[in-house]
Amino acid sequence: MSSENKPSPKEVINELLVDVFNHILSIEEEHLRERGVPLSMNEIHVLEAIQKSGEPTMSKIASRLRVTVGTLTTSINRLVRKGYCERYSVPGDKRKVFIRLTDRGREVLRIHDDFHDEMIEAVLEDLKLEDNTLLIDSLERLVAYFKEKY
Repeated sequence: MSSENKPSPKEVINELLVDVFNHILSIEEEHLRERGVPLSMNEIHVLEAIQKSGEPTMSKIASRLRVTVGTLTTSINRLVRKGYCERYSVPGDKRKVFIRLTDRGREVLRIHDDFHDEMIEAVLEDLKLEDNTLLIDSLERLVAYFKEKY
């Protein structure tokens, strides 16, 4: 094969990252559907952001998801209607509205977390990654880069 037909390292890395990302999303969606979760991955990520927000206000959750409050409002309205989260305010301060997960929302995230645990266990077992510090270091730098850049 001539060098002009061979993809550049940049092209190979791009293709690999896109493939890994797409495979994980596809497998994750299938796993959730098999367990009866009728939510989109976007809705799952909103629930996850609610759970991980120290102060789960609309602006904090929107910031965590890197979306506008208006965009988040649409998702929250849908999730409230479906019974996965609810709005509440603190007595004495009605200006701030918080969002919390319902039992139903927490159950969906438990199923979601179980998927991630199973996936990581399988990857560690099948690829012997606990021994591969170079790959782990590279992935840590990649994550740090994305967090800093975006």
